[in-house]
Amino acid sequence: MEPLLIRNVFPVPLAPGEAPPAHPYDVLVEGGRVTAVAPDIAQSADMRCFDADGRWIIPGLWDQHVHLGQVAMTSTRLDLSTTRSPEEATYFVRERMAQSPDSPLIAFGHRSATWERDGTVAELDAISQTAPIVLISGDAHHAWLNSVALRGLGLAERDDVVREAEWFDAYPRLEALVGQEATPAAYRWVEAEAATRGVVGLVDFEFTGGATEWAERWADGADLLRIRMATYAAGLDAVIAAGLRTGDPIPGTDLAVMGPVKVISDGSLNTRTAWCCEPYADSHGFEFPRGYPNQEQAELEALLARAHAHGLEAAVHAIGDAAASAALDAFAATGAGGSIEHLQLIRTSDIARLAASGLRASVQPAHLLDDRDVTEYCWPDRMDRCFNLRSMHDAGVRLALGSDAPVAPLDPWLAMAAAVHRSGDERDPWNPAESLTVREALAASTDGWGTVAAGHPGDLVVLDNDPLLDLGDSASNSAHLRAMQVAATYVAGRLIAPLWE
Repeated sequence: MEPLLIRNVFPVPLAPGEAPPAHPYDVLVEGGRVTAVAPDIAQSADMRCFDADGRWIIPGLWDQHVHLGQVAMTSTRLDLSTTRSPEEATYFVRERMAQSPDSPLIAFGHRSATWERDGTVAELDAISQTAPIVLISGDAHHAWLNSVALRGLGLAERDDVVREAEWFDAYPRLEALVGQEATPAAYRWVEAEAATRGVVGLVDFEFTGGATEWAERWADGADLLRIRMATYAAGLDAVIAAGLRTGDPIPGTDLAVMGPVKVISDGSLNTRTAWCCEPYADSHGFEFPRGYPNQEQAELEALLARAHAHGLEAAVHAIGDAAASAALDAFAATGAGGSIEHLQLIRTSDIARLAASGLRASVQPAHLLDDRDVTEYCWPDRMDRCFNLRSMHDAGVRLALGSDAPVAPLDPWLAMAAAVHRSGDERDPWNPAESLTVREALAASTDGWGTVAAGHPGDLVVLDNDPLLDLGDSASNSAHLRAMQVAATYVAGRLIAPLWE
C-alpha cells in the first residue's frame, strides 16, 4: 500500500503531565507503521495525502473483551434488557412468538437479580411447546429455556434456569438448534460499526470456533480490524496441536493473531454466582450464599501451567473478590502471564498483589452503569470496593478497558465516559473517588500505545474534537466523550471509516 500522509493534526498527549502541542503536525505511515511525526513533512508523488484541517489524532482504540459472534447475532435477538419481571419478559416473548409461532426465538438482555422471583420453564412452555425459546441473561451467565430448547440442547429437564458451566457447554449447540449463525457478513458489519467509533482491534472471547473459522471468515470479508483470538479449555488441544502461541499470526489472515486461553473461574453478580469472600446480602436460602468457583484451585493452576508451557497467556474471568484472589494465587503458582478479566470486586490487599504481578486488569467500566442497582441490592456492604479503577491505577496496575459486548455496547467512548463519571443517569456518581481522568481512561483504551509517535502501528484515529477538553466537571466531560465524533479510522494505514471521498 502506498505511504499515507495525514496533514495538520494535533496529537492528543496521553502521558501524565504531557503538554498539548502548540501547532499541528503531519503523520507519515509507511509499510503499515508510523515513520514520522513532524511539521511540514515533504510529500512525494506516491503518497496518499489527506488534510485533517486541524483535527486531533490518537492511537487506534481497542476493546479488550468482546464476544464477537454474539454481537454479530444481536440484531436477530429479541431485546429484553428493559424488562423488570418474568411477567414482562414473557409478555414480549409471547408478542414476538405470535408473529411467527413455529420459529425458534432467542432473546438477550434480561437482568433478573432484582426481580422478585425467577422465571420458570413452565411459563415458557405455556407460550410454546413446539418451538425452542431461549432467553439469555444480560450477563450471559444463565439462560431461561422452555422444554423444547432444553431437550434440543441435550440438557436435563428442570423448572429453573441453566447456569454457568452447564450453559457455556451448551451454547455451541445453539446455532444448530435454532438454525441461525453469525455469518462473515455479520462479523464484517460489527467490525465496520466499531471502526466508526475509532476501534482498530478487538480481543475476541467468543465461545465457538477457532483459528480455522477465523481464516474462513477472513477470506469472506471479515478482515477490517486487528483480532486477538482467545480459546477456551475445550479448544486448547487444537491450539497446541497447531503450534500457535500468543501473538502468532492466524494462518490465512493478515491482522488476526493468537490471543490468550480464557478461563471462567467464577460467575456473575446478576446470576449471583460471582465468588465472594462474604455472603450476598440477599443470600438467605441460597445453596451457595457466597457464589462459587467454576473449578477447583488445582484445576485452575493446571490449566494455567499448561497454557504457560506452550507459550500462551491466560485471561482469567474473576468478578467476585474470592475469585480475584484465587486467580492471583494461580498466576503466582504457575508463572503464567496475561490478564484478570472484569475485577468487579477486589480486596484492597489484592490490589498491591495485582500491581506486583505485572498482570493486566482488563476491566469494563460500562458494567458499573448496568450493575449499580444490582450492586446496591446484593453487595451493599462492599460497594466501596467495586470497580476500583483509581485504586488500581494509582497502585501501578496496567488497566485495559473493554466492553464485554454484547453485555455492554461495543463503544469505547461509553466505557471511558463511565470510568470518568461513574453514573449513567441523573444520579451522582457512585464512589466517585474511584474515577479516572479523561486522559487516564483514554490511555487505557489504546492497547498501551501512548501519544502518536514514530514506531507506532499505523492504527490511527482522527477526531473532530479534543477528547481532553476540560468542561469543568465529570458529568460534562463524560457527556463530551459520549458525543465524540470520529472523522476517520486507519488500520495499518488503510482507511476503514472514511471521512474523505
